Amino acid sequence: MTQNDKNNENPIPYLQIQGIAKRFDDNYAVDHIDLTINKNEIFALLGSSGSGKSTLLRMLAGMEAPTSGKIILDGQDITKLAPYDRPINMMFQSYALFPHMTVEQNIAFGLIQDKLPKDEIKARVEEMLKLVQMTKYATRKPHQLSGGQQQRIALARSLAKRPKVLLLDEPLGALDKKLRQQTQLELVNTLEKVGVTCIMVTHDQEEAMTMSTRIAIMSEGQLMQVGTPTEIYDFPNSRFTAEFIGETNIFNGTIAVDERDRVEIACPDLPVHILLKHGISGHEGQELWINIRPEDVRLDKEKPDQEYNCAKGIVKEIAYLGSFAIYHVKLESGKMVKSTVPSSRWYLNDEAPPTWEETVYISWRSNLPVVLTR
Repeated sequence: MTQNDKNNENPIPYLQIQGIAKRFDDNYAVDHIDLTINKNEIFALLGSSGSGKSTLLRMLAGMEAPTSGKIILDGQDITKLAPYDRPINMMFQSYALFPHMTVEQNIAFGLIQDKLPKDEIKARVEEMLKLVQMTKYATRKPHQLSGGQQQRIALARSLAKRPKVLLLDEPLGALDKKLRQQTQLELVNTLEKVGVTCIMVTHDQEEAMTMSTRIAIMSEGQLMQVGTPTEIYDFPNSRFTAEFIGETNIFNGTIAVDERDRVEIACPDLPVHILLKHGISGHEGQELWINIRPEDVRLDKEKPDQEYNCAKGIVKEIAYLGSFAIYHVKLESGKMVKSTVPSSRWYLNDEAPPTWEETVYISWRSNLPVVLTR
């Protein structure tokens, strides 16, 4: 986690989205959403194609009129304001830089349109160039810049007008994976220096987890869960969220024992019960699902000495990723379970790692599974 995944002791409601909906014919692209975004927050709208995240962003920008609902920014109802009357700027995935203009002319464009004094424009352009560390490229044209440099200039241009809210539409989507990873924290640091409230749309889970203070997961025009990256990953509220964020293992089962400090789940895919050392306010016989992340699944060649939370299986696939490997283990029931194991574990113990078709045992601690009821 980065410093973005931190608690804000006194969040200030800054942008309020109240019952916003957008209907196309008989279908809702955005279905009556309520959401509050805090001042100086970097907020991510995360979802697959068609989830409604881009439509919501366009309504915030004023490019799309909502069917119903309100948008209130810093106490002002901006729902019906034209895009150019809103204190909001949007940076597109394509960057949309003017090819015939220099870097400094691109940054100055919006300020000239607003008819600011020349001295103020010059000072603000210099400030933005310094902010994104592009001063020495001021006289170059966009085609003379790398993709990462173009992204910086597009950001500088968006921030030059000092918007109350900055909207980012797939901000790093045009960059290759390695450059995206390098640029993520650089972009966050720049936004934090400026202190602008930022809303970004992305389908990239890693991007959302790395850059944002909070995440809203969207599906079919609705908010599935809103929370910090840690909350979303460690405590998903549904199977959809658990499976959408990162890799996971889902077991279905029924409550066999339900006590205040102890719950046992009977699972058809396991030879033993899943044990939880806490209550879940359920009832015996209730159907539910258990979420266990691959990094929480221990892999051993010998049978672990525990009565619950374990099973025997055969290694079917191994994805070696350098510092760790992902093992796909087929249980006796036929279910496939993933286990992420640091590569150093085997080498530090001078032990050969499991290989294909080898018998292994999976297990986990009783405090790790997350119970899902939907």
